[in-house]
Amino acid sequence: MQLPRTSYILICGLGRSGLSMARFLAARGYRVKATDADAAKKVHASELHALGIDTRIGSHDSDTFIRAGAIVVSPGIPLNMPHLLQAKAAGVPLFGDLDIFSSYNTTPIVAITGTNGKTTVTTLVRDMLEASGISTFTGGNIGTPLVEYLMSETPARVVVAEVSSFQLDLARRFTPETAVLLNISPDHLDRYADMADYCRSKWSIFKHQTPAHAAIVNADMGDTGHVRPDIAARLYEFSSTPGTVIRQGAKVENQALRLILPETADDHPMHINCENRVRLPGSHNLENIAAAALATLCAGGNLSGIMAAVNAFNGLPHRLTLVAKIDGIEFYNDSKATNTDAVIRALECFTKPVVLILGGQEKDTDFTLLQPALSPVRQIIAMGDAASHIHEVFSPVLQVKMVSDMKAAVTAAHAAARSGDAVLLSPACASFDLFDNYAARGNAFICHVQELETMIHG
Repeated sequence: MQLPRTSYILICGLGRSGLSMARFLAARGYRVKATDADAAKKVHASELHALGIDTRIGSHDSDTFIRAGAIVVSPGIPLNMPHLLQAKAAGVPLFGDLDIFSSYNTTPIVAITGTNGKTTVTTLVRDMLEASGISTFTGGNIGTPLVEYLMSETPARVVVAEVSSFQLDLARRFTPETAVLLNISPDHLDRYADMADYCRSKWSIFKHQTPAHAAIVNADMGDTGHVRPDIAARLYEFSSTPGTVIRQGAKVENQALRLILPETADDHPMHINCENRVRLPGSHNLENIAAAALATLCAGGNLSGIMAAVNAFNGLPHRLTLVAKIDGIEFYNDSKATNTDAVIRALECFTKPVVLILGGQEKDTDFTLLQPALSPVRQIIAMGDAASHIHEVFSPVLQVKMVSDMKAAVTAAHAAARSGDAVLLSPACASFDLFDNYAARGNAFICHVQELETMIHG
């Protein structure tokens, strides 16, 4: 893939990905301009100007878009933004970071996507490969832009990439040697035309693979089959559902994984013990381990490295982590649960009564999807922009208390809970109504729980 050099390349969006892309392309001798409608991004202007990059920050200009030789769209920018639509109609090509990275990268890639679990599996694959003696670079949607690897002086044997649907939307040539699709459930329906459109984006991670590559798929995604494409790569599946037959891949059985691979006889499969399930509660985390183990083996890792990483892994922040126990009430931070399926998975881990904190910025969320999972829920605390919608959906069947902020949510949840209960922050929404990101939301929850603990116990 060649970007045009007859005119400038426009970077649309100056988050971390856009900034890295601007630096990378400028270092490759391209004439680069950058634009972002967020005036707060002006803090980056002087750095970019020093690299010879013209910027327009705080607003967009139609001529800047239309006159560009190409536009590199940062993942968080909606593709239906009017300036992008005008430029596309004028014949300006749009590119994403995956294709640009791929055109320069020569290191094998393990790419992981899915509605939930991407960061956990990406981290596990990294740890499993490193424990197998294979050096890695880990980036993408997990935080570090992939082009940072191309600007690094430290080579790796494998690039482990967390990939979002937003990135895949502009990926026309991205071809990972190993691609993983963990799951698909309703999310980002404010960006996609419908669920089928979202599914097509996720499945496209396999689109350009060949029989020389590996595809790893959750065998239990039955309701997305109407958009499941033909996969040319070697197919490995994983499942935690009793009765599901896995011909090649991994099966979750109690606290172990059974690996069914070509090099293992059916009557002597490889087993991986997952005794740290106590630290990683829920069947979904065993599925995550299964997917990560398969990806690691496909990328050259070994069983001892996989087992070492599983035994050492304690989970990631803001993912169903115990914060404190106050008056016999356990407080759990699951701020990363930004969609209904993630909340359902969290609730499946509890047999005790739960006071559930929901809410935030909606993404055309269908909260009724939560209803079958609400049996352990004693009360719902609704906060943020979605509070009124949550109250409307659940007040006929549960007590719902609406609050204005996180401090009020923690206070109300503590008042509603009894000794032996759990308070669970698992919002089913984005965080951007009140917080910069899910981590800031989770940290606010932790802070207010700790303040409550201090106030009660001194």
